[in-house]
Amino acid sequence: MVILQIEHRVQNYDGWKKALDNDPIDRKKSGVKRYRVYRPTDDRDYVIVDLEFDDFAHATKALHALNVLWGNVEGKVIFSPKHRILDITDSREY
Repeated sequence: MVILQIEHRVQNYDGWKKALDNDPIDRKKSGVKRYRVYRPTDDRDYVIVDLEFDDFAHATKALHALNVLWGNVEGKVIFSPKHRILDITDSREY
């Protein structure tokens, strides 16, 4: 599994969440298997999103689509997006 992790400040969480729910990059078609949204308890205007993929190729394709999208909304809806692609190397459930 590969995780594309994204983080950025949002101007308005509810508005950002509505945009996320509208799925502008078609997550399923992009190969996303699961996603999680996190908000720091001490900064509710910041979000971290993990998008889970089967492979690196799908993650990079989705990242390209996100970069195009961010070009249209950065400074309006989101601010200073950062990303990293991570390999899951160990996981355990209790």
